[in-house]
Amino acid sequence: MHLLHLQSLEQTLRADSKSRGSAFSDAGKTRRSGGWWRTVTAFVMVLTLALPAAADKAKGFYDKGQDAEARQNWEQAYEFYKQAYDLKPKELRYRTAFERSKFQAAVAHVHRGQQLRESGDLNKALAEFMRAAQIDPSSDVARQEIQRTQEMDNSKVPRSAAPSRITDLGKIAAEAEGPPELKPISNVPITMRMNEDSKNVYTAIGKLAGINVLFDPDYVSRRITIDLNNISLYQALEVVALQSKTFWRPVTPNTIIVAADTKAKRTEVEPNVVKTFYLSNLAATTEIQDVVNTLRTVVEITRVISLPTQNAIVIRGTPDQVALAEKLVNDLDKARPEVIVDIAVMQVSRDKLKNLGISPPTTASIQLQNNVTTSTTTTGTTTGTTTTPTTGSTNSVTLNKLANLTSNDFLVTIPGATANFLFTDSDTKIIQNPQIRALDNQKATLKIGDRVPVATGSFQPGIGGVGINPLVNTQFQYIDVGVNIDVTPNVHTLSNEVTLKITMEVSSVSSHVNIGGIDQPVIGQRRVEHTIRLREGEVSLMGGMLEEDLLKSVNGYPFLSQVPLLKYLFSSQNTERRTNEIVFVLVPHIVRSQDVTEANLRPIDVGTANAIELRRAAPKGGNGGSASMTRPVTAQAPGQPPIPPAQQPSAPATTTTQAASGQMNVPPISPTQPTTITPATPAPTPAPSTTTGSPAIMSFDPPQVAPAVGSTFAVNVTVNGANNLYSMPVQLSYDSKSLQLLNVSNGNFLSRDGQPVVIVHREDGPGLEQVSATRPPGSGGVSGSGTVFTLTFMAKAAGQSTLSITKAAARDPQMQPVQVTPGQAMVTVK
Repeated sequence: MHLLHLQSLEQTLRADSKSRGSAFSDAGKTRRSGGWWRTVTAFVMVLTLALPAAADKAKGFYDKGQDAEARQNWEQAYEFYKQAYDLKPKELRYRTAFERSKFQAAVAHVHRGQQLRESGDLNKALAEFMRAAQIDPSSDVARQEIQRTQEMDNSKVPRSAAPSRITDLGKIAAEAEGPPELKPISNVPITMRMNEDSKNVYTAIGKLAGINVLFDPDYVSRRITIDLNNISLYQALEVVALQSKTFWRPVTPNTIIVAADTKAKRTEVEPNVVKTFYLSNLAATTEIQDVVNTLRTVVEITRVISLPTQNAIVIRGTPDQVALAEKLVNDLDKARPEVIVDIAVMQVSRDKLKNLGISPPTTASIQLQNNVTTSTTTTGTTTGTTTTPTTGSTNSVTLNKLANLTSNDFLVTIPGATANFLFTDSDTKIIQNPQIRALDNQKATLKIGDRVPVATGSFQPGIGGVGINPLVNTQFQYIDVGVNIDVTPNVHTLSNEVTLKITMEVSSVSSHVNIGGIDQPVIGQRRVEHTIRLREGEVSLMGGMLEEDLLKSVNGYPFLSQVPLLKYLFSSQNTERRTNEIVFVLVPHIVRSQDVTEANLRPIDVGTANAIELRRAAPKGGNGGSASMTRPVTAQAPGQPPIPPAQQPSAPATTTTQAASGQMNVPPISPTQPTTITPATPAPTPAPSTTTGSPAIMSFDPPQVAPAVGSTFAVNVTVNGANNLYSMPVQLSYDSKSLQLLNVSNGNFLSRDGQPVVIVHREDGPGLEQVSATRPPGSGGVSGSGTVFTLTFMAKAAGQSTLSITKAAARDPQMQPVQVTPGQAMVTVK
């Protein structure tokens, strides 16, 4: 059609060109004129073909999108609708379909990502969630799933923090510091057994950790018994505080103050902190007030105020109270879950009418015919004679003729018979598919239809200035007629389910009735009201209402209308079947779930009922530049002499304090010197020192080891031919690139008589380790052969390493050197 039209257009243009060219004598001008028209013709042809082609291409994509949508393939539908919308962005139906399918396509990718994540494929799941966020950037559930998947994959993407509002609070406020945090020099585990005054116990712990201990002037100490085994500094302080009825607070990073645990002293000693919390999700005044009431009840903070205009809460309390308040605010300041509910209202009405048979005449009328009299009148004229008949009638019957009536005097009227062969089938379908988006526990309402006025009452005004007012005023109330839906969702985040409290009504004006002179509408309705719990994406059939009417009527002669074959000749049967069915379908989709993290669900220790006090975990590694230590610490118990210098060649002098049970010797602790406090043991008679004879031989058992990469293995350091051995400090050398020393444990040689042995080790550099095994003071020496200590290594990388003893300074009980010959072992990591 387009080609024929263009050919006729070209012929018309050429004819017009020839007619115009005849007016010119120059043939060249005619040729140039013909060329110009050919150019215009080609341009018009290209433009005419291009525009319908573009329009047909967009419509083709739109039709393909409709087919994909009918198959519930939302990803393909979104792609086709997007292409149609890109070709014709001004077409409203293309834009509507594109926006509608965008949400559904993003939800489909989120569901596929959740399935992949449950199967363990985190990379593909993350790709699906990112694709969903790319399709629908407003999808909060896609962003939440991305974050959860990244946390599970231990590959968190750094997120830029929200810009903070910097205000000038003055020089004093700018230089103000936060509450002090205790940073001990040593964070190694502590083992302590003491029966001492509480001040002495606090002082001993402080020296072990390298912190200063201050006491409140009003503090009265008491004697306590402490038995601690391999616990952190914080745990040791908490145990002593609990047993001595005291509490401690950091004053500086390396100083604490100890006071009696009374309400007055806590008020006097406890520092206070002021902090402002800005709420990002709770905005209503009642919501902010609920958070304030929670903090006052749980955290027992009295100085707290809410600022609804700023969505903020200002708190003043102890550092532990404010820290606990911050956790509660983070737990409660969560975005409300959000749900989209797809609702389908489908109504089908069908009416079948069947009318078969012959309707015979059922009545007959007989009436007497009127008497008819006929006369003739003749008139003569000059041109001829005219005859005119005259007819007269009467409704009367004389008595003379009553006896002579015949069938000709009566008129019988019989109606005609009607043959009925009628079949009618009408089908009506009404489908409505609205969507409702609602917040958790917030009512959402959808109304589609009309507001119909209904009279609710009438009144007549009183007597006026002139007389009685004849007018009557009628009051009306408007009723919503159509589709009315009320939905209140409740999202269960942990189970991925939604509870819906729904009221759904479909109504219409079926007829009208006159009441009191007012035409009132009769409203027919179908209503469903209930509460259900569904899984996300689960389809629920709320109510299927089926109404069926069957009407049968027979019109004919009695008895004959009931004969099986003759009934169709002497009767007419009318059968009408009317069905009306309405179905409500719900499909909930969670578009934003409650972001509950592991930190929100984790319980924390907040102290006793008398005071809020958070329990701090032991820090990992040392502080203040000290080396990281993972070994127990050692110190002397009361009544024992100082640790010999051979064990601690570089340690400062021992500090001595007086106690009720005697003298307590606590050596100062350096960052690299662990300590353990052990109970006093009766000193046996020292064995005589023997420094002559053949030297003892130190060796490794086994001498050759071949572990695999990533495995752990143990090597014993043994001694053969030792005589009166009391202390064994050695320096070990190994390849730190291939091996890592994990632990040093006591052997059976120095403790074979039941005496406890102190094991101290520290790292002097990469591949150098100082290890010392010492018996208790006054316990004498040990002779013979056995394992001094056991080394536990981890094979880090493949290679060959020589494990050797570079220095050995064995001592007897009198601190005299004992001759030893060091050995070595070969470690080959495969």
